[in-house]
Amino acid sequence: MKRGRKTNEANSSSSEDAAERESKRHKVVEKKTTVVQSPDWANLLQDIILQVFQYLPLLDRAHASQVCRSWNQVFHMPDLWRCFEFELNQPATSNLRTTHPELIKQIIKRHSNHLQYVSFKVVDSSKESAEAACDILSQLVNCSLKTLGLISTARPSFMDLPKSHFISALTVVFVNSKSLSSLKIDDTPVDDPSLKVLVANNSDTLKLLKMSSCPHVSPAGILCVADQCHGLRELALNYHLLSDELLLALSSEKHVRLEHLRIDVVSENPGQTQFHTIQKSSWDAFIRHSPKVNLVMYFFLYEEEFDPFFRYEIPVTHLYFGRSVSKDVLGRVGMTCPRLVELVVCANGLRPLDEELICIAERCKYLSAVGLGECEVSCSAFVEFVKMCGGRLSQLSIMEEVLIPDQKYSLEQIHWEVSKHLGRVWFPDMMPTW
Repeated sequence: MKRGRKTNEANSSSSEDAAERESKRHKVVEKKTTVVQSPDWANLLQDIILQVFQYLPLLDRAHASQVCRSWNQVFHMPDLWRCFEFELNQPATSNLRTTHPELIKQIIKRHSNHLQYVSFKVVDSSKESAEAACDILSQLVNCSLKTLGLISTARPSFMDLPKSHFISALTVVFVNSKSLSSLKIDDTPVDDPSLKVLVANNSDTLKLLKMSSCPHVSPAGILCVADQCHGLRELALNYHLLSDELLLALSSEKHVRLEHLRIDVVSENPGQTQFHTIQKSSWDAFIRHSPKVNLVMYFFLYEEEFDPFFRYEIPVTHLYFGRSVSKDVLGRVGMTCPRLVELVVCANGLRPLDEELICIAERCKYLSAVGLGECEVSCSAFVEFVKMCGGRLSQLSIMEEVLIPDQKYSLEQIHWEVSKHLGRVWFPDMMPTW
């Protein structure tokens, strides 16, 4: 009996082992079957071609689309038409590249509803090219743009157009987009009513607005944008649009912290432009609300027009002087710009800036980039300036011709001293010989 029971147990164990082995074999077979399922080669190949097309210039992409029907289908896939730059000029008067008219027709017909990131670059100064840009804009009735840039590389371009024609075309985009987040419309005849249309349709999404040199916009127009577009993070405009009311609107509790504010202070005719003064309390409120903002100011003024500026502390971080600026003004910069990070001076005349540079080094504790054009400085003062700023000067540029040798340092010695204090090899810039 015992032997029979053992035999039965052995047979039972053997059967269980066999069943287990069979189960494992089925799992392996199922696993192998899953692995070797045939892929969708057509979709895989299309994805690869799409990725290749994304790296090709437009003209090469168009040529490649003529290889076969499959490649032509990829050429018209929406992913390839979300971002596009229209380049416009008049072939009869220019050899510069332009977007072919037939391609423009195809885009409007087949891809206008795919466009999301669009720029128009007018590469000549002709009125006809600007009109062509407006004609394309007016046909984008099915678009939902996220970014729009109107770029004129040669003036006057858009400013030559009848204002009504330009506004009509631009309004088409403002009304139909509904989710515009970035708008660059420098040097255009945009006006207050068109900004109201922009705000009415895109106030919840607008984050960046660049509109320097737009003479038909008033301080009230830009204030409307600041009052309604509480998500605005970057703004660029001319100084005549800057007001105490605008700074306070940007500083309200419901407005997000501004990250970048660029102000162009421009005078075309000396003595004919009156510049107002912004109150210190407005700047203080603004910087309390947005303590990390980059405040960039470009000055293109004549010497007698600087009187309203740098009379009290302002929170400017990046300061550029595009014309000659006096020793007095640069001395005031050192006294009133403690947040200064970058300073570029085109020229200052023939009087050395020794005391002014030392003052800037003493008071501007965050200064890390300096560029001096036709600005004479003694070698000793320049070395002292670098010594005071130390290794935080990541960028330092000055022409060798404006450094004045003295009893302490010659031109041959100065680069060693400056390099020592910067902690890296440094040489002054050389004037081109051509």
